[in-house]
Amino acid sequence: MRKRWMIACLFASLGVSAAPAWAESGEMMFNEYCVGCHQVGGTGVPGEYPRLAGRVNKIASDPRGRTFLAELMLTGMSGTITVDSRKILGIMPNFDDLKDEELAAILNYVVHLEGGKGPAFTPQILEKARTGPKVTPEGMAETRNSLAGARVIP
Repeated sequence: MRKRWMIACLFASLGVSAAPAWAESGEMMFNEYCVGCHQVGGTGVPGEYPRLAGRVNKIASDPRGRTFLAELMLTGMSGTITVDSRKILGIMPNFDDLKDEELAAILNYVVHLEGGKGPAFTPQILEKARTGPKVTPEGMAETRNSLAGARVIP
């Protein structure tokens, strides 16, 4: 992945790019901002930090889940959730200081972990979430639990 990112940067510097520059930086951004909790490859720590690999692609496949993921990155979350039959009480910080392009890159990286497939996140999706109604971190936990009950979130 790093080699592909370096090649994309080279092509971008020459004014030639098959994909937007921000789309290639998801793994790098994930490793900078998310790996401390969610671990390399999004494997998480059972009972402490939720795994993302093999789950986020399923969440993103539903429009309600996609909206939730975009809002989650901007708002963070605080409260008790259940992942893989284990309760987790914790806090996820918000990343609203990152650019929409950066947040989209992180989400796209996580959606495609373990060969996951799903529609791409774009900066426009994050921009829409940023300008939408504001939710508290506690409200995000409630929304997440409601979506889990509706089987949008595994």
